[in-house]
Amino acid sequence: MVGGNISSEKIDLLIYGPSKPIVDNGFSDQFVLHPFETIPDLERLTPAVAEKIRGMAVTYNSVRGDSKTLARFPKMEIVSSFGVGYDHIDAAYARDHNIMVTNTPDVLTEEVADIAFGLLIATLREFIKADRYLRSGLWLTQNFPLSVGSLRDRKVGMVGMGRIGQAIARRLDASRVPVVYHTRKPADGVSHKHYPDLIEMAKAVDTLIVIVPGGPSTAKMINADVMKALGPRGVIINVARGSVVDEQALISALKSGTILAAGLDVFEKEPNVPDELRTMQNVVLLPHIGSASVVTRNAMDQLVVDNLKAWFAGKPPLTPVAETPAKSR
Repeated sequence: MVGGNISSEKIDLLIYGPSKPIVDNGFSDQFVLHPFETIPDLERLTPAVAEKIRGMAVTYNSVRGDSKTLARFPKMEIVSSFGVGYDHIDAAYARDHNIMVTNTPDVLTEEVADIAFGLLIATLREFIKADRYLRSGLWLTQNFPLSVGSLRDRKVGMVGMGRIGQAIARRLDASRVPVVYHTRKPADGVSHKHYPDLIEMAKAVDTLIVIVPGGPSTAKMINADVMKALGPRGVIINVARGSVVDEQALISALKSGTILAAGLDVFEKEPNVPDELRTMQNVVLLPHIGSASVVTRNAMDQLVVDNLKAWFAGKPPLTPVAETPAKSR
């Protein structure tokens, strides 16, 4: 419903995932919090408590809000999820059962764009290898070899052009690096050349930056054919989801020289990273730190809280996902 009187009865909320001070301490005594950090913890939730739960704060994407989980809560009204990606939540089930789903976009856009741009430069200019070279004492005997890669002779193809993609493109524009992009349809207000076909874009560039949502529609979209089209100077930067890149195809392409290098912040089975990647010298590997600064993570946690508080105050949530567009209780 829209508007209306808000009940003064206590509101039972499930806090699902790792404990976080901003979430744990963000609610007034109008709310009763039920914290469960893991899926096995949640299995111990009694039916009597489950029947009272009206809202859920998902504090990290390591826990799943699938249809089986959501079905346990007959009075569930809203799932407020941490992170811009929400492939760990069954948003279609939520929509069909009149459950609002929210995420935390915008507050992490610039942070993730910084990581993507930094990862690109670190990969091209071999920062990690150079750091190890200096620490080992080798600089005392000879200069570090010239890096093969450089931003100066690159053309970047963005795979995805949403908020974060556009923020990355702005950084590349400022560095005078040509940018094109691939999405299913042209993005509003974006002047860069659009490629409806990913393979054709890969042939036209030598660098791919991947920033699309996870889920079945994008699973392994960066496959062996894309890597072959990118070519032997090719560099792949993935700050999206590990599922978007065919990890075994990437390993083969890096080993064979089909592409030159890769910079990865995400992996298929995090935190497990294949030994082949960990031992390669032509990759830069980060432990999924795209938004991982204190200031940005605090802002994301606060948005999880604010979405729930707005909903139960009878207002539209601040950041609903596309499947469950904004409405009031």
